[in-house]
Amino acid sequence: MQYDANGALINTEIPGLPMISRGKVRDIYDLGDALLFVATDRLSAFDVVMPNGVPRKGEVLTQISLFWFELMKDVPNHLITADVTTRSELVPYAKDLQGRSMIVRKATILPAECIVRGYLVGSGWKDYQKTGIVSGLKLREGYQQASKLDEPLFTPSTKAAVGDHDEAISFEGVAELVGLEKATVMRDLALKIYTTARDYAEKRGIIVADTKFEFGVIDGVVTLVDEVLTPDSSRFWPADQYQVGTSPVSLDKQFVRDYLETLDWNKTAPGPEIPADVVEKTTLKYLEAYRMLTGKEL
Repeated sequence: MQYDANGALINTEIPGLPMISRGKVRDIYDLGDALLFVATDRLSAFDVVMPNGVPRKGEVLTQISLFWFELMKDVPNHLITADVTTRSELVPYAKDLQGRSMIVRKATILPAECIVRGYLVGSGWKDYQKTGIVSGLKLREGYQQASKLDEPLFTPSTKAAVGDHDEAISFEGVAELVGLEKATVMRDLALKIYTTARDYAEKRGIIVADTKFEFGVIDGVVTLVDEVLTPDSSRFWPADQYQVGTSPVSLDKQFVRDYLETLDWNKTAPGPEIPADVVEKTTLKYLEAYRMLTGKEL
C-alpha cells in the first residue's frame, strides 16, 4: 500500500489478487466469485489524477454509497458486504481496506453514464445557453444559471475511455446502445433514485443539483453499481448558500479546482502537487458532506 506525506492512500497492492482496473479513484480486484472495490484517496481534477491525495476521501465515498444503498433497499444494487474480514485473503490487509472497500457481485456493465439534472449548471447550462437544448431535450426559455428545473432531466452520456471526455447523448442514443427495454429501466431507476435522494437531502440542508449513476446487469436484472450519490459523482450544494444566477459552492473538491485555476497549468498530465492547506480544506468538505447527509460524524 502506498500513502503520501499527508497520509492519503494513493495506491493499493494486494499480492496474489489480480487487479482488474486502476481508475481515477477506485482499484478493482477479482475475488473469483466477486469483486473488491477499493476507494483510494486519489484526487482527479479536469480528468487528471493529482500526484498527492486527500486523506479519508475514499472512506467518505464508500460510506456515503453504503448509506444510500441502505436507504434505497428497494433498488437492486451490487453490494454483498463492506466487511473485508469476511474474506480470508483480505484479512491481512484489513487495516488498509476496512471502511473504504466494498465486496460486490460481478455485473455486465451497461455502456452509458446515467446523468440526472435537477438544476441547470455545468455543461447542461452551457448547452442551454447555446441552443436551449440539453441532451436532445428542448427546455423552456427563462432559466438562469443554477435554476431549479421544472422537473429532473435524464441527460445521459457515453462512457469514454480513461483520458477521453464523455459525450452527451439522448435517451434514444442509450436505447441504440443497450436496447429500448434496458434503456427505459435505466432512465426510470435513475430518475427515481435521484428524486428520492433530492427529497431526503433537502431536509438535511443539501441540494443535490445533479448526479450520475452506472448500471449493470446481474442475473438478467438491471442493477445499480459503482458509487452512488457521493461528492465525486454529484454536485452537493449547501442550501443556505444557494443563489440562482451564480455557480454555487460545492461540498466536494471545488477548493482544488479553484486552486488549479490560479496556476499556469495546461490541465494535462502530470498534475501539480496540491498544497497541504488546500488538501486539508478538501478533506473537511468531504467529511462535512457525510455529516450533513447522515447526521453522524465519520
